[in-house]
Amino acid sequence: MNMSVGRILITIGLIVLILGVIVSLGDKLPLRIGRLPGDIVIRGKNSAFYFPLVTCLLLSVVLSFIMWLFGRR
Repeated sequence: MNMSVGRILITIGLIVLILGVIVSLGDKLPLRIGRLPGDIVIRGKNSAFYFPLVTCLLLSVVLSFIMWLFGRR
């Protein structure tokens, strides 16, 4: 195990910081996370069903890439 616990905590902290900035500025970004084209929204008279399909796929690709980067040594 080459990475120390401190480096892992700093990396996790930076990721959380970046996610926090994205969430807090979400309304001002040109593409809102969770409101991407291709996300499924079905609005009824008294209810709404929302499934962020494209958002899930995008997050999966980004997280897979990050894990791939950390996995190569």
